[in-house]
Order: sequence, then C-alpha cells, then structure tokens
Amino acid sequence: MKGPTRLAFAALGAVMSLMAGAAVAQEPITIGYSIARTGIYAAAAPSQENAYKLWQTQVNAEGGLLLPDGERRPVEFVSYDDQSNPANTVRIYEKLITQDEVDLLAAPWGTPMHLALAPVLQRFKVPMVGNTAASVQLRNVAPGYIWFPTSAIPDAMGAELAKMMKANGVQSAALLANELPYSQEFRSFLIPALEEAGIEVKVDESYPPDIKDMTSMLVQVRDAAPEAVVAMTYPSDAFLFAGQAKELGINAPFVMSLIGPTIDAYRKANGTSVNNVVSSAHWSAQADKWPKGEAFFDAYVAAFGEEPDALDSALAYMSLEILQQAVAKAGLDPEALREEIATDSFDTINGEVRFEGVENVVTPTGFVQIQNGKIELVWPESVKTSDYAPKQGW
Repeated sequence: MKGPTRLAFAALGAVMSLMAGAAVAQEPITIGYSIARTGIYAAAAPSQENAYKLWQTQVNAEGGLLLPDGERRPVEFVSYDDQSNPANTVRIYEKLITQDEVDLLAAPWGTPMHLALAPVLQRFKVPMVGNTAASVQLRNVAPGYIWFPTSAIPDAMGAELAKMMKANGVQSAALLANELPYSQEFRSFLIPALEEAGIEVKVDESYPPDIKDMTSMLVQVRDAAPEAVVAMTYPSDAFLFAGQAKELGINAPFVMSLIGPTIDAYRKANGTSVNNVVSSAHWSAQADKWPKGEAFFDAYVAAFGEEPDALDSALAYMSLEILQQAVAKAGLDPEALREEIATDSFDTINGEVRFEGVENVVTPTGFVQIQNGKIELVWPESVKTSDYAPKQGW
C-alpha cells in the first residue's frame, strides 16, 4: 500500500481510534434501585423517584458523573417496582448486583425496605446511601455498607416534639397512630416524653393502614377537647385525617400530621384548611444556613410542576449528592467508596452531613409547619425559618 491510499487508511485508523476512545469515555455509569410504584407505599414513592430523575438530569447536563481522574460519564438508572414488598426489594437488589452488574446503588423507598436490604449489601460488600428510612432499629444495622442521612429517628423525634409542645404551652394531647411500624415506634417514644413534660394524654388510639373512616376516633378527640392532636399518619391517611378533622370541627391549636403534609398534593388538595399543620421534616428551601436548598427547590418545581416533599424529596436528593461527592474522590471501587462515605463529610441541600456508624450526626431533628401554603421550619430554634403559629381552625 503506497502514497495517498496508505495515508487515507492511516487517517481513517486515527479517526476510528478517536471514536473508540470517545465511546469508551462515554460508557454510562449505571445506578440501580427498586421503588414502590405499586402497593401500600406507592403514594409516597414519586417524591423520591422525582428527586432521582432531577439529579440525573443535572449531572448529565454537566457531562456526567465526575470521576477522580477528571473523566465524566453519563448516568443511567436501572430500576424495578418492588410492589411495596421488602422480600421483592431483596430479590431485586441481588439481581441488580449479580445480573445487571450495576456500578452503583440508590435506595428504595421506606424503612422496611432499607432494613431488609442491609444484609444484602453487607453480603455482597456493595455500599449504598439510604434516604427514606427512619427507625431506632437502624442502630442495630452493622455499619459498613449502608448509611442513613435522616435525623427523623423516632426516639429523637418523640423527645423534640414534646419539647416543642411544652414550649408552646400545650398541656393535653390526643394521639392517633397508624399501625405501621414507623408510626407505632414514634408513638412508643412520644408517650413517655409527653408524660415527662407534664402533658396529659387524653386519647390514645391506633388504626389500620387501610382505614377509610376516622369518624369515631375524631369524635372521641373532639369530645376530649385536647390542646394538641398528633396524628401519626402516612400519606394516604393524612388526606383522610385532614378532611374529616375539618368536617367534624376538631378545634385544637396544635395539630400534627406525621407524614403527608409535606407532599405538594396535600396542600393543593386541602388548601387553606391545613394552614399551621405541623409535620415531620428537617429541611426547608427557605433556610439561610443551607444555600443549596433554594436552587434544588426551584429546579424541582421547574421539572415537575410541583414542590418537592420537604422530607422524602430532600433526603433522596441528599443521598445522591453524597454519592456524587464520594465518587468524585474515591471512584467506583466499592471498598474505596465505602471508606470515603464512612469517613468524610458532605455538602448537601440540608447542610453538612457526616456519619458515625450508620447515622448522620450533624443534621438536627426538626419539625415543619404549613404557613400560608408554604413549608417553614419551626423547630428547633437553631435552624428555624419561621416562628411556630397556633392553628386557627380548619
């Protein structure tokens, strides 16, 4: 081969080599997870998955996930419906690790899923930053391959809510609790905390997760006339509680609904009637201490036409911020990544996060309140964005 022909083939070879190199550089990083698209937790899961999608869009718009050598690779998700079943979660993550061979893992929705998954991560030695999980049982999880960014742990929440209620002059309370584990665990710590604070418990009732009518319990609450009503709800029964409390004229200056009010659809469905309802969350886009929060809030609204859930959306996004920062320093090797997550601190939309064992030891346990349709942090004093305001009817 001589002259122009040889030069042409050489040039073609060089181009093909460059193209091959570009193709390798652009090989996607795959992140696997399961989510409750159906089943009992399906109503809550979109606020978590939307945060995942937003993060993916933002990372890919920057050229991909940054690696320690400066290379960026696009992110692709591999996900499955776990049908709100922890046993399915276990099978799916085993598949993600052994068959799909994903590079990284993101968390499922809910405490039962996280607890079921922890031994799988330990067995395969694959790290994962959790998010929508909160239980004192988390402390029994062997540290090493899973971490929990939330500060909404029931024992801390019980103590903090009792302090908040006492600080605002509450002397009596009615408790209504979903029979699901998180609500019952919170109840088990709240009752002694209220007793220690000198707050009388006038009503203490539990109800099944699929409840369709709270009338009898709410009539009992109305007749007892407590100064506080604490409904330990999940999203579906949060809507039911708000609607029937309004119908029956529950008139307490302190009203809490545990999970549900921070979902945008809850405020849209109930309007001004749910102003000054308290709920569980430790993040607000309004917090000056966490400047990244407002940008996340605005981007989420632009992408989905609704506000992020102040608890689940924030936690989901935080978990991927932590993963992103850890990958930038440690790369994709599971052991190097595990060591980085376990020992470093991370800058998130909820401020600094640092883990001791499996728990975030920086973020304070907090409570939010709907005020004029917006979510405001009202407890604790160190991070609040607004003062607590008593509820003035429905």
